[in-house]
Amino acid sequence: MVVLEHVSKRFGARLALDDVCLCLGQGRTHVLLGSSGCGKTTLLRLVLGLEQPDGGAVYVGGTRVEAATCRALRRQMGYVVQEGGLYPHLTAARNVTLPAEAQRWPRPRIAARLHELAALVDLDLATLQRYPQQLSGGQRQRVGLMRALMLDPPLLLLDEPLAALDPLVRAELQAQLRAIFTTLGKTVLLVTHDLREAALLGDTVTLMHAGRVVQHGTLADLVERPATPFVTAFLQAQALPPVLEKGRLAPAAGAEESP
Repeated sequence: MVVLEHVSKRFGARLALDDVCLCLGQGRTHVLLGSSGCGKTTLLRLVLGLEQPDGGAVYVGGTRVEAATCRALRRQMGYVVQEGGLYPHLTAARNVTLPAEAQRWPRPRIAARLHELAALVDLDLATLQRYPQQLSGGQRQRVGLMRALMLDPPLLLLDEPLAALDPLVRAELQAQLRAIFTTLGKTVLLVTHDLREAALLGDTVTLMHAGRVVQHGTLADLVERPATPFVTAFLQAQALPPVLEKGRLAPAAGAEESP
């Protein structure tokens, strides 16, 4: 579904992505994991076509992401950011329905889709008549997810969607996202730095550092067979989810130093 072939990206003197190769399969949830500044968000923006690579190529559904194709490709993607990225002068409902209005969907179809999505994320229609500043952080994030799903895109991109929420709300939404991903069966690319989130939501995990892919696989692979000392250090810096906490975080034999 999403393929990156030897992708590099610079911002001035800073190398944000360095020869990144990835192949993300259809209908699965893929987590981009790593600390701030490692290149996760840049990679996401390249998939969206908001940035163009300096080297290599990005493909979505077999089509190369470039200036001539990115507008059409974005209709196949839903994008969720922190706090939902909502327009403050529009009600929650209007924020959700904007993509469908832009595609000139008939009003009955829009209303039916709005009801369907409200039920999916457990928001009542009265709440959707409020403005973003009248909503809680968790409600804003649910509205942002509804908007991303409005056109029923096959690919869903989420950039640290729960980072700004308090722990209780975050845990609740993590569980809800897992159920939604399972129900919808979409291809999901999720950016996070949180191990618990990666363990709960990710089928595969790509750990990045300094613009490079350090290791790709399941989170259990990273825990049990770390490719470099950096993988071990990153995992040890956070409390592992209990299901993965088995005391097996020794560096891989003969592992090279981290980038």
